[in-house]
Amino acid sequence: MTRTTRLSSTWLLLGALQLAACEDDEVEPAASNDAGEHDAHKPDAHSGEHKDAGKAADAADGAQSAGASDNKAPVEYPEQWQTIFVDGNPLPEGFQFGRKKTTLEKGSTYLMQTLPLPCDVEWDRDIPVTLRDGTVIYVDVLTPPNYKDKLPAIMAWSPYGKTMPSNGPTSVPLEWFSGIAKFEGPDAAFWICHDYAIVNVDTRGAFKSGGDLQVFGQVDAGDGYDVVEWIAEQPWSNGSIGMHGASWLSIAQWNIAASNPPHLKAISPWNGQSDLYRNSIVQGGIPDTEFSTRVGSRMVSENKVESTVGRLADHPLWDEYWADKRPKVENIQAAAYVGADIATALHTAGTIDAFRRLGTKNKWLRVNNTNEWYDQYTPENQEDLLRFFDHFLKGEDNGWTDTPEVRVAVMDPGGEDKVNVPYESWPLPGTEYRKLYLSPENEERGTFADKAPSDEAVVQYDAESGETTFTITFQEDTQIVGHAIARLFVEADGNDDLDVFALVEKLDAEDNGLLPSELAKAYFPMPPPGVPGRLRASMRELDNDLSTDYLPVHKFKTVKKLAKDEIVALDIAMMPTALRWHTGEKLRLTIAGRFVRGAGLPLTTLNKGKHIIHSGGERASYLQLPVVPWTK
Repeated sequence: MTRTTRLSSTWLLLGALQLAACEDDEVEPAASNDAGEHDAHKPDAHSGEHKDAGKAADAADGAQSAGASDNKAPVEYPEQWQTIFVDGNPLPEGFQFGRKKTTLEKGSTYLMQTLPLPCDVEWDRDIPVTLRDGTVIYVDVLTPPNYKDKLPAIMAWSPYGKTMPSNGPTSVPLEWFSGIAKFEGPDAAFWICHDYAIVNVDTRGAFKSGGDLQVFGQVDAGDGYDVVEWIAEQPWSNGSIGMHGASWLSIAQWNIAASNPPHLKAISPWNGQSDLYRNSIVQGGIPDTEFSTRVGSRMVSENKVESTVGRLADHPLWDEYWADKRPKVENIQAAAYVGADIATALHTAGTIDAFRRLGTKNKWLRVNNTNEWYDQYTPENQEDLLRFFDHFLKGEDNGWTDTPEVRVAVMDPGGEDKVNVPYESWPLPGTEYRKLYLSPENEERGTFADKAPSDEAVVQYDAESGETTFTITFQEDTQIVGHAIARLFVEADGNDDLDVFALVEKLDAEDNGLLPSELAKAYFPMPPPGVPGRLRASMRELDNDLSTDYLPVHKFKTVKKLAKDEIVALDIAMMPTALRWHTGEKLRLTIAGRFVRGAGLPLTTLNKGKHIIHSGGERASYLQLPVVPWTK
């Protein structure tokens, strides 16, 4: 079968088509398709204006209260957090709003998509829902038109808008996606036709929803709690609610599920970071705000939009505000099917760490070798997720619980990836954490040794433009799955701080780089050609309560500058990975003061002068690898 693919603009990758597109009063099928739609009801007469707090004072609005009297979540941030809110973007020109029911007819296709709807879909738009503080937000509900039994629901939660139809994300084949979906959310062409309801939410402050737009945290989680319980009260609902979606829609699931709404039975976070500070805007203690700035600049709101980047400027260290953006996934009771990318970099570390910490005993992880969007809409993966939701939302005894807890795509660039390799848990049982010690050959490069060199030596490079490399040729087939660590003894010559970037790559026998799949390169930001890590020396203090032998976690609460000639140890967490080397292939570790191989978005470092890497004797720098048995 020939697969038709399409590359969209950068802003589609950020969800901007959803943010900037108009919600049409009529949804037009593809011109070549005779199948159309008909109105089930005329739009309601009310204007739907809830610009300020969105209070449901007028009964004519018909807003239904979530009725979650036991929800004690906050409705605003503490004043002492000094949260920054900025103006949102105006509603798009021609934006249409108001209650309306529409039936999308079987066989219809939309926009560029070539997947026809397999069944009729009833679309109830702009339903007002009153949150616990009286704020009104708006949801769309999609159901089968003539369902016989009450339906389980899948909620998609984000501020990206409810605009439909929408083109599929980059790299998703046209024939896999109907266009009847919220950006990065569940596709109605699949779920409605399997007797599910979909609830697409404009979160607090998004588009016409009242209040100020929140970026994750306990206020947003409390809103999600409210809506889950509202869904459970609907006459069409069977009381079993799930959540699904990628990126923002995934991150939101960690937050909402950690509040444990009584009717939230299952979640499916598809590649979503779980610690906004550590996973995103201050990775390794180095501010990295470009991505968040781009996303935030596209938010549509009639009110204010929370600016995490703006707040970082005056509050760069970890505090209660940032802790609020790290959901307590240990509290989650709902069943979880977690999808994670291993070839991209934006969400990998946070997704896998969240799975590792999940409190629910019913949890499954599947790691892909493509990218979150392609993986999300792959037909066999949707069928796999259907089995999960059928079991936990419909109560079907379909053998789902026999599914291995962990399935991993082990990448073999230059060879053949091994997909869905089954394991018992994460980290993998029986992992051998093997140390490869840096062994400098000269002041620019080196090799690795199995034992720490007894003699001390150094390599050095220009802090702003230089780099150093260490290479090993494997004498036997070697496979790593899990968390790697680079422990480096460093010194800043001509500076009181340094930002260090590291990258592990796979090379062939002739030193040519072997890259992951082309589908990974279709992701945004462009992933590095290997396994990255980074750390600012002054932010090196470990959080001993959170760190493990295989995963260093840093406090980021204090700044400890370096004295002249001071040598300090940096424990750099490399991105989780699954890679294999055949006999004769090489591993290369590159250390630099900038992004290696041009990956990532622009950022500013503190680097100047020279970086000096020490090894041997009492300062034995090393790369620790999670080695597991070879998959045949």
